[in-house]
Amino acid sequence: MDSNDFGLTEFFSEKTQKKLRFVLLGLIPAYIFYLLYLIVPIPLSFYYSLFSWSGIKDLVFVGLENWQLVLQDEIFWKALSNNFLLVILSLLIQIPIGLLLGVFISKKIKGYKIFRVVFFLPYIMSAVAVGILFSYIYDPNFGLLNNLLQMIGLGSLQSAWLGNRSLAIFSVIGAISWRFTPFYMILFSAALVSIPQSIYEAARIDGARGWQRFFSITLPMIKPTIVNACILSLTGSLKAFGLAFTMTGGGPNHASELMATYMYKTAFTDMEMGYGSTIGIYLFLIAFSISMTVLFFSKRKK
Repeated sequence: MDSNDFGLTEFFSEKTQKKLRFVLLGLIPAYIFYLLYLIVPIPLSFYYSLFSWSGIKDLVFVGLENWQLVLQDEIFWKALSNNFLLVILSLLIQIPIGLLLGVFISKKIKGYKIFRVVFFLPYIMSAVAVGILFSYIYDPNFGLLNNLLQMIGLGSLQSAWLGNRSLAIFSVIGAISWRFTPFYMILFSAALVSIPQSIYEAARIDGARGWQRFFSITLPMIKPTIVNACILSLTGSLKAFGLAFTMTGGGPNHASELMATYMYKTAFTDMEMGYGSTIGIYLFLIAFSISMTVLFFSKRKK
């Protein structure tokens, strides 16, 4: 590829052109990976959703039958309701706590770097590791949670957290919130550090108190970051898979089923690739629609 094709010689020196070519060549594997594993599967899933296919035998064209069956599937609606519950609780738990932790570590108090590392540890752990960890914490016989409740005199609240149909989804959401809150902490911390200190100094001279500065300066200044965090939380909650699958597999009796876990089990356990692809497309359309709606109203209000 000649750099003259892009007019690089007109703007960059020969040394800079070599660096640009090196960077572009280095990006090629990432683009290929992104294309093959993130872009191509979307139209392929649309295609497979029109067929009845086990993944091994020949494809049998069924048109929109899979799409109609999904809308009549009680398990799908249960999974969808669990996903929306996860979305709501993630917004109410992860974003506020992440913001508070971000404010805390951005104050640069003594030892703040240690706190930053400790608080961020859950996010760098794998989903499987966190799932196994919380499975032990929630264990009804020797789990940390039940033993802690017994120690503080609340033994009546002990339960089989992952085996109780009413509590299983909330137990999974607790583990998900514990893992992903540190991500928003770092996100908000970076936004808070970028706010000019001169603004706070002027407000302090004018007599504004701490909470007044927070609501009048901090929140308005990081509003774009809050919107982005909400979108990330929405999409992440809708496609959540690893923790739920590791901890409960969607059980008991689909009580903690999510769309991603149901899609996986349908496609790779029940070997109904066409139906599983249809669930995946519904998941994609719902996540895409919600994200675009949030972006539209945030930009319109701005």
